[in-house]
Amino acid sequence: MRIHHIALRTRDVARLERFYVAVLGLPVAARHGEKSVWLDADGVFVMLEQAADDEPGVVMQTKELVAFGIESTELAACLGRLASAGVGVEARTEYTHYFRDPDGRRVAISHYPHAPRV
Repeated sequence: MRIHHIALRTRDVARLERFYVAVLGLPVAARHGEKSVWLDADGVFVMLEQAADDEPGVVMQTKELVAFGIESTELAACLGRLASAGVGVEARTEYTHYFRDPDGRRVAISHYPHAPRV
């Protein structure tokens, strides 16, 4: 079993798209009008979808997160794009850096050295 997609609900699809495309570097895989954009995270869809008016927002200060795997050689460039966008790293470990997207959702980039898949 693997993750097929992750759906991130938002009040501002365009703003969230700019963050995940320009700052994190995820390419657009599909666009469904102005209310849904699908991004490609190495074969896993990250769906940015318009939230309904009555949906609760992101719980601020939550430790739940979405972590994206990167190569260690990509770390400096990714951290540079975060800094240029004014996004602060709120925590870090040896392999993972944690920050917030424009909606306040906790996101991470990690270059943890997993063994190759067989």
